[in-house]
Amino acid sequence: MNLEYFIAKRLITAKDYKSSISAPIINIAIAAIAIGMIMMIISVATGIGLQNKIREKIAAFNGHIIISNYDNNQSEITLLPIDKNQNFYPKFNAVPEVSHIQAIASKSGIIRTETAFEGIIFKGVGNDYQWGNIKEYLVSGGLPNFSKNAQEVVISQFLANRLQLKVGDSFNTFFIKENQNQLPNVRRFKIAGVFNSGFQQFDATYIIGDIKHIQRINKWRPNQIGAFEIFVKDFNTIKETGEQVYKKTSSTLDTKTIIEKYSYIFEWLQLFDFNIIVILAVMILVATINMVVALLVLILERTQMIGILKALGAHNWSIRKIFLYNAFYLIIRGLLWGNGIGISLLLLQQQFGIIKLNPENYYVNQAPVYLNLGYILALNFLTVIICAVVLLIPSYIVTKISPVKAIRFD
Repeated sequence: MNLEYFIAKRLITAKDYKSSISAPIINIAIAAIAIGMIMMIISVATGIGLQNKIREKIAAFNGHIIISNYDNNQSEITLLPIDKNQNFYPKFNAVPEVSHIQAIASKSGIIRTETAFEGIIFKGVGNDYQWGNIKEYLVSGGLPNFSKNAQEVVISQFLANRLQLKVGDSFNTFFIKENQNQLPNVRRFKIAGVFNSGFQQFDATYIIGDIKHIQRINKWRPNQIGAFEIFVKDFNTIKETGEQVYKKTSSTLDTKTIIEKYSYIFEWLQLFDFNIIVILAVMILVATINMVVALLVLILERTQMIGILKALGAHNWSIRKIFLYNAFYLIIRGLLWGNGIGISLLLLQQQFGIIKLNPENYYVNQAPVYLNLGYILALNFLTVIICAVVLLIPSYIVTKISPVKAIRFD
């Protein structure tokens, strides 16, 4: 019986399907698994990548948590100053999740050149500012050095193009006073660097320079600033960290996370989670349906062989395992193709940025990619487990095949 069983097993292995009538269906099943895995890997990688990139950009220009006066928290412009001498500055030791805190101030103004003018928000920063968050977005020039030249600023490529300015050029900025009867303050700045974040809301508005200019224009003391920006170690705990920061600050100050400040953006980002789940469900459904069809065709095509195995004394479960192993071979083959093609496409996108996006709609210039071995393995494991469970159902047909009828089956 062992010899007959071995021969029968060899006759229905996936390696021999090429010459059978089931070959097209099996090829379709393998292709469905591969295409499904490609779609799942790409959807998760680009979805998470876009979420992470937008979060990074918002945090780069705002921090993760903003501490300000209650009178300022509804505006981008600093209205009332805060004393910089706080028990949480320059180190927020009371909340271990805080990685950095920096003082800033902002004021609206108008840049005027010989050919154009633009309304802007001047963001003043000091020596504690983390320039590393902006550095990756520099497209020309460098970062300002306030100790050598307090007039240096960084400006967005969007504003530089509209104003026909470049690195090394100087321009006048007019800051309107609260008393409109008074003449505006004029400051002349020099462009040290040009950045392009791809985030239109920031690129069309902000220039970054020395906070001392705002302090002098507003007639503040050196220890007065507009707000504090806080960076956290783990973005996933930003809500809990924000609550801790609020409890550790004065009752005269308000704290707001960037999720609260830009709620419309983060609500939009949450839709990506739902879209990813829908894509995963559809792709796995299509793959399992194709595998079920392929397995049914294999079983029907080998009905005579099943009858011979049963006549030789093989148990139903032993025969079912042969077909399930055969199906797993097809699944693994499809997964290998899917992983290889999917990861290759993502690496090409990550390296060359082939797929471009409209920053006005997506806040980025190109589709960002997040590659992580953990989620790739999880997708493969999920696909195998679901297919394994579903394929148990069609394999049950083996138990209904009669040896006498099967041997005479044609």
